[in-house]
Amino acid sequence: MSKPRKVSNAEARRFLRRAHLLDVPVAGVGDVIAHHGYIQIDPINICGRMHDHILRNRVSGYREGGLMRHLHGGEDGACLPAEKRTAFEHHLPHKGILVALPMEAWPHLQAGMRARTRHASSWSGRLTARERELEKPIFDALAAGGPIGPEEFNDKRRTRRDWGSSTLAKSTLQKLFFHGRLLIAARQANRRLYDLPERVLPAAVLAGRECTPEETARWSAVTRLRQHRLVALTRSELALVGDVVQAVAIEGCPLLHCLSEDLHYFDDGSGPDSDTGPMLLAPLDPMIYDRRVTRQLWGFDYTWEVYVPAPKRKRGYYALPILAGRELVGHVDLKADREKRRLGVVSRKVSGRHRTAPAVRDLALFLGLGSG
Repeated sequence: MSKPRKVSNAEARRFLRRAHLLDVPVAGVGDVIAHHGYIQIDPINICGRMHDHILRNRVSGYREGGLMRHLHGGEDGACLPAEKRTAFEHHLPHKGILVALPMEAWPHLQAGMRARTRHASSWSGRLTARERELEKPIFDALAAGGPIGPEEFNDKRRTRRDWGSSTLAKSTLQKLFFHGRLLIAARQANRRLYDLPERVLPAAVLAGRECTPEETARWSAVTRLRQHRLVALTRSELALVGDVVQAVAIEGCPLLHCLSEDLHYFDDGSGPDSDTGPMLLAPLDPMIYDRRVTRQLWGFDYTWEVYVPAPKRKRGYYALPILAGRELVGHVDLKADREKRRLGVVSRKVSGRHRTAPAVRDLALFLGLGSG
């Protein structure tokens, strides 16, 4: 690997805007999944869902719900034939993060799926005795037709989960999904419908060779680089991907790395002017996901406060960071009132003279709401 490339803070920020497709959006959802390696999925809908916030800034003409239509079909509850699918929903290996993945990720998930069947966890681990009682009825129902959700089973029993309780049917279906024995085949109003893997993934994908642990470790490291574009690699990760990365030295930051194929983003054209109109980012946008890098490179201290007790929140329940040119200039906490068809501003904090009203109006239009 060559010696570190020295760049200024401004050059690194401009690089990230370009490499994250925020300057020039792409044509389709599939292009973003391929570029970033995955798109994080989150069900919370306060002013739009996380994945829609991520994609609306990166896909030209993106419409709300576009990721689910890309994954599963054009209508609510629709189910694409397996051979027409190009991506699927699952969790990152050894993590509880639900994401949209390209088909080539499937061979890297197998070992993690098996591992979950061997440990105790109310969320993703091996089936309990009561859950095993529902295993046969579930697969009998799928054999008779599918896809299915927990409502298909007239079973009132409940079970404790990591974050509260749920029906026994829901916990059993979810564990079978974690184990790779079922997959999400469709969604109705964000409700999961499960089916057999052979009805969701193309036959060639399922027939493929399982990757070795070493191959999966390299894939995971490369995927992290694709997701965030500038990354602080551990020694073990660098040993895996040293042949495809470039070290980047930025004043005030730890040594970071990017993919060698991304170096052109440092050189292509001119970057955005400092007065580029503000853009609302997703709270977990890939560009700011690493809070340490965001704090050191952008001088922006941010935490998503959905899970922070209300009295301790500094920004708001669902505050969206604001990107203006090469600066992160604040945040605005928004809440959609779907009944009144309005997007309201709960609070905002913006440095300088940046106007957020146009960006809020753009989001309101995206959600089919008025603003005010």
